[in-house]
Amino acid sequence: YVNGHLFADKHPIPKLNAKVRRLILECGDQNNWAEINPDIFGSMFQAVKDAKVRSGLGQHYTSVPNIMKVINPLFMDGLEEEFQKSYNDQKRLKKLQLRLSKIHIFDPACGSGNFLIIALKQLKLFEMKIIKRLAELNKSLNMQMNLSIIQLKQFYGIEIDDFACEIARLSLWLAEHQMNCKFKEEFGVARPTLPLTQSGHIVCGNACRLDWEKVCPKYIQRNATDEFIRSDLQNTPMKLELPKEEAEVYILGNPPYLGSALLSAEQKIDASFVMGDIKGYKKIDYIGNWFVLAAKYIQNTSCTFAFVSTNSICQGEIVDPLWTYLLNSNMNIAFAYTDFKWSNNAKDQAGVVCIIIGIKDKKFINQNVKLYTVKDIIETEHINPYLIPTKTDIIISKHSHNISNLPDIARGCMPYDGGNLILTPDDTMRLIANNPQTKQLIKKLYGADDYINDKIRYCLWISDEQLELAKSIPEIFSRIEKTRNMRLKSRDAGANKLAKKAHQFREFIPCNNNTIVIPSTTSSRRPYVPIGFADSDTVLTNLAYAVYNGSLVLFGIISSHMHILWLNTVGGKLGAGYRYTSLVYNSFPFPKITDSQKNKIELYSNRILEVRAQYLNKSLAELYDPDKMPSDLAEAHHNLDLCIESCYKKKPFENDEQRLKHLFKMYELMTSGAKDEDL
Repeated sequence: YVNGHLFADKHPIPKLNAKVRRLILECGDQNNWAEINPDIFGSMFQAVKDAKVRSGLGQHYTSVPNIMKVINPLFMDGLEEEFQKSYNDQKRLKKLQLRLSKIHIFDPACGSGNFLIIALKQLKLFEMKIIKRLAELNKSLNMQMNLSIIQLKQFYGIEIDDFACEIARLSLWLAEHQMNCKFKEEFGVARPTLPLTQSGHIVCGNACRLDWEKVCPKYIQRNATDEFIRSDLQNTPMKLELPKEEAEVYILGNPPYLGSALLSAEQKIDASFVMGDIKGYKKIDYIGNWFVLAAKYIQNTSCTFAFVSTNSICQGEIVDPLWTYLLNSNMNIAFAYTDFKWSNNAKDQAGVVCIIIGIKDKKFINQNVKLYTVKDIIETEHINPYLIPTKTDIIISKHSHNISNLPDIARGCMPYDGGNLILTPDDTMRLIANNPQTKQLIKKLYGADDYINDKIRYCLWISDEQLELAKSIPEIFSRIEKTRNMRLKSRDAGANKLAKKAHQFREFIPCNNNTIVIPSTTSSRRPYVPIGFADSDTVLTNLAYAVYNGSLVLFGIISSHMHILWLNTVGGKLGAGYRYTSLVYNSFPFPKITDSQKNKIELYSNRILEVRAQYLNKSLAELYDPDKMPSDLAEAHHNLDLCIESCYKKKPFENDEQRLKHLFKMYELMTSGAKDEDL
């Protein structure tokens, strides 16, 4: 009668000493525990769960403010709007209350149940507001006949972790009990909490393998009667069949974030099971499974889904396979939140930048959609997969060469050496001191961080013609042999072949004096990506990109705000930082320009390099610190920005939104074979 199987399993009671007993009693005196929010279980779950296990499952609970960012635009704002329209109409208010009983809330990665708990509370509070207004309009309203019609069986969830699953079930019971108490406090009457005859439909299992529609039906399951009625015309008994009625289903949650490169063997099988038919699905993060399954669930219905996600699904190479599938399935973005930093009250928080995306079958979107940014709420006709307000969906694809005929870009050289071909400054000084001939076998080595922070490393750079000289120097010969053995022991057949060239990096491409260096990662706090030139005594690792036949004009183009804006929108992110890729460079649209325009770009580019040269004691990281950037350097970049933007159109852009719309439109025209005069 009481426990509704809550205590069905028998557990041995641990032996408690006097100290533990005292602590428990003290905890009992700390608060009025009846008022504790059940969503605190999410914080407790995150705290006690092993960090490695939790990370492997992508488990991080969502704070109440972040949950409200999901449920308000998903359904609460619409309900509130209908309430305002029905404010003085009893029939419409009663109809609105009845609508609440037809809502299904489904979290297919529910964890400890926070989304379901908050949704239950908000719907109950909203229902109380309806009943209050009905009482104001009808003083004779019988509260005994107007109890809450929202039930726990309207809440559905899937969770792979059995412990979290039990917490979710318990939390829903507690939340309902608290809302019943609040209902009784407000109206003097409420449905009894006991016996615990119903609970939310929380299923323990793998959401990637379960049939979501069996977990959360799209129709309302009426309580079909067992009675039989007899026809006046015949004595044959007939079972009374109630018609199925479509439910108002809202799918929501915070699915696992794991990047495609971090999946376990079982998770890779999940991805193949769900997304195997999607070309390029292996690039899609694990959360993509939930987007694909939710799209299949809501297709051709008025249902909506909204997930908290990392911003990676709207950037870089993931966009093409995932969003091509979603768009081809008639999905459109109904609302979205752009980047915001993740935060909750638990320890070991997820250090990620998040977005929220609400999606609906486009046949059922009949009004403007909303884009929520840090500063504004933008009502727009359409939101594209990069969370930009545009009229059409444009997906940036990979290109083998730059669409604007800019020089080719290349990744730096991967050492693949086990660290044996890389030298510290001390190693270098010692080698040269012991054998001066070694100097011709050594070059400076830069990755992204090295280049930005002016950290000088060195590497052995040995041509085939210099191999005999290298072998004659014992320490260098030893390093070559260690590299050879490391490559031979690898399970990678490609690495085994590289053992034949153990004296060299995987790629053997030295810089020249016209080599432009582009860091592959950099902080997005910086107003510009610190791009520069290398010299012929330099080698770049695979952590940087290079244009080996660069020019001042190209330096100016890719140093500009227009290019940084494209990087921020199209490129992948590493946390909140920029991640530069060939996708960004090769897809960047830039118009054909005159010799006069080229001369101006060269002039302003050269000015930037001249200003930098005045601060030889400062690294690029220091020069481009947003709080300490020298005013003359900021001015030089600003002048370059104006010059670059004038290449696109004569009239200045008013804001970044205009700039992005122009770039996306230009990309669309350039990749569709438009003529130069149309650009």
